[in-house]
Amino acid sequence: MMAFLKNWTLPLAMLAGALGYFAYVGIPALDDTHVLALKTVAIVQPTLLFAMLFLTFCKVKPQDLCPARWQAWLLSMQIGVFLLLALFVYLMPDNHWRIVVEGAMLCMICPTATAASVITRKLGGDAGSLMTYTIAINLAVALLIPAIVPIIHPQPGMTFMHSFLIIIAKVFPLLLGPFLASIVLRWASPKATDWLAQQRDLPFYLWAFSLSLAIAMSVRSIVHTHCPWQYQLGIALVSLLACIVQFAFGRRMGRLYGNAPITAGQACGQKNTVLIIWMGYTFMTPITSIAGGFYSVWHNLWNSWQLYRMKN
Repeated sequence: MMAFLKNWTLPLAMLAGALGYFAYVGIPALDDTHVLALKTVAIVQPTLLFAMLFLTFCKVKPQDLCPARWQAWLLSMQIGVFLLLALFVYLMPDNHWRIVVEGAMLCMICPTATAASVITRKLGGDAGSLMTYTIAINLAVALLIPAIVPIIHPQPGMTFMHSFLIIIAKVFPLLLGPFLASIVLRWASPKATDWLAQQRDLPFYLWAFSLSLAIAMSVRSIVHTHCPWQYQLGIALVSLLACIVQFAFGRRMGRLYGNAPITAGQACGQKNTVLIIWMGYTFMTPITSIAGGFYSVWHNLWNSWQLYRMKN
């Protein structure tokens, strides 16, 4: 039984998140707790991500963060495709399928998940190189989204600096906070740092719980959208295509430049889907945000398959 649970942790976590959401909203007596539940998840999710990243930095020393050639290729691809899609939207502003293209834009430019290092380590990849790319792509997003999105999707009062500060406040505490905390702990108590570094499975199970919450929120965003089914299907398909392309491109570049197909594949393909949903609501439309919900399903199904294949 325990072997089954370990082998199928991620699929079970996804199923638990989806079924848990429908069970929760299906109980009339809990209707008054929905607002509180959303506020609680908004606190618990970043806390879990902070804890997972902190545990990773306890294993990864600052000197392990290093640039690699595949990182430049991945950055170029993500930025290039994002700009091409943005150009299409700009040139064809009245196209009925623009929300589908905008969903693809978010899936392509979205930064690497802060918890990607957990799966990367499980698969035998290099967490140090992945964290280097995570920082780089987050910097790129912090500059590109404020610079490009207001042009194709203008909103009153949403200037470059305003958008930039919003993204910085949203993203960087979860990147820099765990890193600084791990440095302080390494200086104050090396033994405690080493003990945390030896807890190999703890980040993975924290990720499984976080995944359940993420899937539940993804299901909620899909259920509550008023988008016609044709557009939902279109967004589902482009998010699947974006997932396939980015995992494949990442693995290809990682294999060509540095013998790091696992690390580069996860860096390019495993996304911060909560950020996709947030960027959709904040900078585009609520409809566009469901791209994050669909992408969350696709990349976690692929991660589940990779883990299953590795163990069998």
